[in-house]
Amino acid sequence: MASNLAIDNEAIDNELGLAEARLAKALIGFKLRDNAFHVLTLAAAWTVLILLGGVIASLVAGSIPAIKAFGLNFLTTEAWNPVTEQFGAMAPVYGTIVTSIIAMSIAVPIGIGIAIFLTELCPYALRRPVGIAIELLAGIPSIIYGIWGLFVLAPFLQEHVQPGLIAAFANVPVLSELFAGPPYGIGVLTAGVILAVMVLPIVSAISRDVFETVPAVLKEAAYGVGCTTWEVVRSVVIPYTRVGIIGGVMLGLGRALGETMAVTFVIGNAHRIAPSLLAPGTTISATIANEFTEAVGDLYTSALIELGLILFVITFFILAMSRYLLMRLHQREGQ
Repeated sequence: MASNLAIDNEAIDNELGLAEARLAKALIGFKLRDNAFHVLTLAAAWTVLILLGGVIASLVAGSIPAIKAFGLNFLTTEAWNPVTEQFGAMAPVYGTIVTSIIAMSIAVPIGIGIAIFLTELCPYALRRPVGIAIELLAGIPSIIYGIWGLFVLAPFLQEHVQPGLIAAFANVPVLSELFAGPPYGIGVLTAGVILAVMVLPIVSAISRDVFETVPAVLKEAAYGVGCTTWEVVRSVVIPYTRVGIIGGVMLGLGRALGETMAVTFVIGNAHRIAPSLLAPGTTISATIANEFTEAVGDLYTSALIELGLILFVITFFILAMSRYLLMRLHQREGQ
């Protein structure tokens, strides 16, 4: 009897030992996989930083000849003459900023309006088809937008819109300068409209997604106390999702700042600053795309690279401002 109990206890001890060994082995395996995953994700993060640093370093290194030759005058000079090697970034920077402002002024209210319609007013049967149709706009290549803008939008604006703007604001101070003729069709305004069409799907899609995250109980409570749809959107939906809306707007602005081919087709590619939005102009990305393959000489190439560096700095500054704004909003919500 005692010997049987001893044998059973020994068997139990053996089983426990095997179980503990298997558990220890499993824990070692989990730890190894966690360590490998940690190293892999850390390497991915450092890879992004290294690539970003490499891009910055290459832009700075390529810009050094132009920086030495022109200094800060590069930012304040409008002249762009490859023959005499006189280069200034003022006209491309001006065109980039103005076309982006026009694009966002058109796309943001329309995009948010579309998102409100899809989430609050649109019949359920139409929400998905309309949403998919809007999102498909984001998948159209930019060169297609450029061709459409050159052969369809620009002639339409030249014949039906720009003459009306010139006549309507002819006697209005300031606006008479912004909408002075002749109606070229192509120009800064046309480029801004094209950018607005390209940015619209981003703003509307992100706004719609964040609007759908609003808890239904909040909207039902507002409707329950007698609020209209407009009051619910203004007082509940937009305040609850303002961080997401700002993020979508900033993504759209990033697209507008860096767009190249569509703008190149319709902006006119003139290296000058004109007070009229109907006049031809240029942007940083359009200038680089048009002239980089034809750049002869180190100074010409360096000037184009410095334009790229300026665009990088503008984009970085805007993204930093947006992050700071979002951080402030989070802090206020925490209070």
